[in-house]
Amino acid sequence: MNNINDLRLNTITNNNLSNNKNSSNIGDEFSQLLKNEIKSLNKTQEEAEAAMTDIATGEVKDLHQAAIAITKAESSMKFMLEVRNKAINAYKEITRTQI
Repeated sequence: MNNINDLRLNTITNNNLSNNKNSSNIGDEFSQLLKNEIKSLNKTQEEAEAAMTDIATGEVKDLHQAAIAITKAESSMKFMLEVRNKAINAYKEITRTQI
């Protein structure tokens, strides 16, 4: 009977170890995705700032495109803030979980 329990324990342990390797890769992929999105957001913010500078100095060539760049940057920032808020809430939920 103990041999059966030992086999089950070994199987569970081996499965957990292999799952940890996969979750590590997933974590790295998610981390890379976030880094790429933050870089993209930064680029969008810089484009919006340049558009606002062009508007302020009167050097704007296309007011419509400048307005689109500013609106896009605003929407991207709101989206990133929501992602951040969801991540913080998920972290808080995990820390409150009793094991």
